[in-house]
Amino acid sequence: MQRREFLRTLGTGALAGCAGLTFSRRCRAARKPNILFAIADDQSWCHTGAMGDPVVKTPTFDRIAREGALFTHAYCSAPSCTPSRGAILTGQDFWRLEEGACLWSTLPAKFAVYPEMLSDAGYHVGQTRKGWGPGRIEPGGRTQNPAGARYKGFAQFLDAAPGDKPFCFWFGSFDPHRPYEPGSGRQSGMDPNQVVVPPFLPDVPEVRNDILDYFFEIERFDREVGELLDVLEERGLLDNTLVVMTSDNGMPFPRAKTNLYDYGVRMPLAIRWPTVVKGGQTIEDFVSFADYAPTFLEAAGLKPPAEMTGRSLMKVLTSDKQGWVDPQRDKVFFGRERHTSLRAGGVGYPCRAIRTKDHLYIRNFARDRWPAGDPDVYGDIDGNSPTKTYLLDHREREDVRPLFELATSKRPAEELYDVKKDPAQMHNVAQRPEYAGVREKLRAALDTHLTATGDPRLVGGAEAFDQYPYYGSRPKWAGARSKG
Repeated sequence: MQRREFLRTLGTGALAGCAGLTFSRRCRAARKPNILFAIADDQSWCHTGAMGDPVVKTPTFDRIAREGALFTHAYCSAPSCTPSRGAILTGQDFWRLEEGACLWSTLPAKFAVYPEMLSDAGYHVGQTRKGWGPGRIEPGGRTQNPAGARYKGFAQFLDAAPGDKPFCFWFGSFDPHRPYEPGSGRQSGMDPNQVVVPPFLPDVPEVRNDILDYFFEIERFDREVGELLDVLEERGLLDNTLVVMTSDNGMPFPRAKTNLYDYGVRMPLAIRWPTVVKGGQTIEDFVSFADYAPTFLEAAGLKPPAEMTGRSLMKVLTSDKQGWVDPQRDKVFFGRERHTSLRAGGVGYPCRAIRTKDHLYIRNFARDRWPAGDPDVYGDIDGNSPTKTYLLDHREREDVRPLFELATSKRPAEELYDVKKDPAQMHNVAQRPEYAGVREKLRAALDTHLTATGDPRLVGGAEAFDQYPYYGSRPKWAGARSKG
């Protein structure tokens, strides 16, 4: 949809998102809110105080959850920075974004983004640090990062805002992306003995301390978002600001980031908007990152364009219910294409998935490829981290070998996990006879959604994903370990 076409819909779309609300909440929602979107860089859903982690301290996230809504089943569209952020901005499943489906790509200007739509509707829009990306905006025909004009900081952004305009601000942290300062977590006072090590990683001191360093950066992100809330409170803007705090993809550890298991795609999410959203809610509905853009537009009184595959969360946010609010939010879809270029021919690892309350089903489209990148680089696992190094250096040990295989070995065409029995998704039951009915049902549901949304993997043209330019640096050495 072109910008002028979208503007013609504003009049008829005003207050459309509030049509199903009670009268009092409809009136309160009619006032255009400010929007603060705070996004971490590589944080899995379980690593906040509100989600019960015993080590990491996240008072800001916990406050937003306590005074608003905590979502326990939010999923990125792809466990890779560029496509995940593209889905957020466009409100579309990542596979619809052409080059934008890959890391270090571009986002073609023909894909409208919610910051531009809000700007056209009178919002003051901006961003700081990591917006859309990594990638290059110029090949896509853009002159500005899709997340908005860059500002040095939040205070400078607010100082530049006209007094009568609502604002939309994207705070994109670089935390907790690697590299980490070794020992920073332990030096801050965190105890490695209290770390809950995911069962797909070796439970050794090197991994425990690596996780502490990851926690240290999560805490830094949390503090900085707290400072943004302080600025809003000082200026009397907080109560009419829709605050969203989340991450873009999972923790940068083997079998997490870039993978379609929960540690790669399941995200922390808390939303606060006290004039509209009842505090203290815990919501179990499934949320896709493509849902953010239509939510922001509807909250601002605008009608989301038809090409958005995401669905507004306004119905859930304005409900007095907890737990499962919208019966139609019983599943979510995600996938991935190319992450790094460290695979023969620079190709990616195409896969798609459907997640329900009880099961995760994954379709791997190129089972001949290495999911973590070609040996011995395994470039789709971030960097020369202590955890990756330990896994590779000790792969021949009897207790480590199965974990190394889980992270790096080639995978079958179909994977199915019973998440109630196997929450870490380590035991593929796709070929067990007792799961045949579940497998067929989920396969059909995934195919239906991918076809309806025009996924090239089903409707044709998927070869383009491996042919799009890669704008990141390409290592010139072979056989060395990737910097990720």
